[in-house]
Amino acid sequence: MIKQPLSILIIEDNAGLAANIYDYLEACGHHPDAAPDGESGLGLLAINRYDAIVLDWMMPRMDGMTMLGRLRQDMKSRIPVIVLTAKDQLEHKLHGFLTGADDYVVKPVALAELEIRLRVLVQRTRGAVAESQVLEVADLRFDLGTLEVSRAGKVLAMTPVRRQLLELLMRRSPALVRREELEALIWKDDVPDNDVLRSHMHMLRKAVDGDAPRKLLKTIAGSGYRLGLSDE
Repeated sequence: MIKQPLSILIIEDNAGLAANIYDYLEACGHHPDAAPDGESGLGLLAINRYDAIVLDWMMPRMDGMTMLGRLRQDMKSRIPVIVLTAKDQLEHKLHGFLTGADDYVVKPVALAELEIRLRVLVQRTRGAVAESQVLEVADLRFDLGTLEVSRAGKVLAMTPVRRQLLELLMRRSPALVRREELEALIWKDDVPDNDVLRSHMHMLRKAVDGDAPRKLLKTIAGSGYRLGLSDE
């Protein structure tokens, strides 16, 4: 079983419960973070990387199922999610799993059990990821193991920054990725005043599309960028 510390996002509006989970996970050597609702949770997910999420269902501003749907459908994220809720009916559990939950735990739960469930879930997910280290969109291919990017069999030259941008766009394809997310990925909280992102995206488009008859990288005016064929 995984022994190294995990980065875990707790999304729970009950401040007392969130604090208890936070303190316990921290005492176990993990690196917890917390958000009081789904909207705040999505904001943290846009700028930080987590190994797993503990997600409440009933919350203000954005409830857990709405947030989970956004995570799976819009962000195309497969981060492991444990739904931790007082909703104990079968219909609720089915809805949780169908929306994208990886595990479903009814409150109250022993914190030791929750921590073990998180470890097991992350280990299982990492095993699945290790079996699939290649991202593909149309004839564009990104080998995450070798960091080689190619299109129609031709290897493309990539800088580290543009490789990071491309990975996020490919993981989300064909969904829109907002400018703010791309900027946060590269510069965290220290985004340059000048529009450096536009320059990187211009060079990334030249590398990816070049003279290809079908263009993949598109600018969505005023919003961000998307990667995919126009009919997707």
